[in-house]
Amino acid sequence: MISVLILTKNEEQDLPGCLESVSWCDDIHVFDSYSTDNTVEIAMNAGARVTQRQFDNWAEHQNWGLKNIPFKYDWVFYIDADERISAGLKEALLNFDTATTGAVAYEIQRRDFAWNGNWLKNSQISPFYLRLFRPEKMRYERLVNPISVANGPVKRLPGYLDHYPFSKGFRAWWSRHLSYADMEAMMRMKDKDNNTTFSFKKAIWSRDFSERRYHQKGLFYKVPGRPFIKWLYMVIGRKAFLDGMTGITYATLQAIYEYFIVLKTKELQTSNGHIKKRQQQTAVL
Repeated sequence: MISVLILTKNEEQDLPGCLESVSWCDDIHVFDSYSTDNTVEIAMNAGARVTQRQFDNWAEHQNWGLKNIPFKYDWVFYIDADERISAGLKEALLNFDTATTGAVAYEIQRRDFAWNGNWLKNSQISPFYLRLFRPEKMRYERLVNPISVANGPVKRLPGYLDHYPFSKGFRAWWSRHLSYADMEAMMRMKDKDNNTTFSFKKAIWSRDFSERRYHQKGLFYKVPGRPFIKWLYMVIGRKAFLDGMTGITYATLQAIYEYFIVLKTKELQTSNGHIKKRQQQTAVL
């Protein structure tokens, strides 16, 4: 059998549907960041076990959960409140043989759906995610949009994980991505301060999707004109135009999000420059 882990923060709208999609599981854990709405009550009424911790950043939060939550089973399926397990994925999970797997984690294909219910089949950038794993063999890196790192062989499980990022509307999507931009900019500054290097070879040819994605993002942040390049990549490179105006609109939203990261990084650079200048002036005095 498999345990289920759901991360929440004020998810009273989306959590019921998520819980319904995993109702076949007898060990559901809701890892909550001290919600102020009815999230915890909804989880407990559905029979889920609730663990609460103050959120700091994605990697630390998720790593803490894997180490400290008392899962009943050796395998854990991680899902967000705005995601749903499809019928095909449910069947694959119920038939999953933990004794003969030969892997420590499995990639799941996610389908992102737009505000109008259309599947962003060509527009979404990252279709595969490590969501089924042995918790002691998994760790997360990066403050936001964390990289999943499995300590052992990785395979792929059939079935779709359906994602509804616009379930709360455009305002919520923008608000969430503004906070993401803050953390992405902090990561960019941290990489610069630590002189972190990224490999073009790994960004292109690594067989590990998470490693490949990590180096791609690191290299991409050094490229001028990133927002426009991202838009071109999504619309032409990934053929988002095949998703119609929905795909082109989504690519535009993602390009604007990239511009938020650029602006926030410049803001942090300016702020850090002022701080260093004041420190130098103080040292002279």
